[in-house]
Amino acid sequence: MSSNRRFLLDTNIVLALVRGNALAMQIDATYKLRASRVRPMISVVTHGEVRVLASRNGWGEKKLGALQHALDNLVTVDVYHPSVLDAYVEIDIYSQSHATGARNMGKNDLWIAACAKAVGATLITTDHDFSHLDPDLLAVECVTPDPRGSNKKP
Repeated sequence: MSSNRRFLLDTNIVLALVRGNALAMQIDATYKLRASRVRPMISVVTHGEVRVLASRNGWGEKKLGALQHALDNLVTVDVYHPSVLDAYVEIDIYSQSHATGARNMGKNDLWIAACAKAVGATLITTDHDFSHLDPDLLAVECVTPDPRGSNKKP
């Protein structure tokens, strides 16, 4: 992977990186995020999603610190920008009139996809919620956890 590619990370990727598990190592080995000259991006929506998850799961100080460190080292894309708003509309209309049938995306996923489209970034995720957008509206790369890996640090 080129160190000059622009990536926007889905919330599940950020969570894997914070956890520092085998999936995080797989993501970094594949995309070289830490070595990249271009800092990865996230949608401001991801800030909200991870904060809810952390609160709901009673994350301790150490894990919250790791989360804050991760968020501080990513570029946040705000949704209140005309290009993001335009992309949101385009993606929702496209999803509802998709050739294989309407795709009802969650609103947070719509915002995350719109941020990726607006900044011209490849969206990295671990789920297939965005697959119908690739390649027509934006580049999506789905990371499938290596079945030989585990969810624990080696």
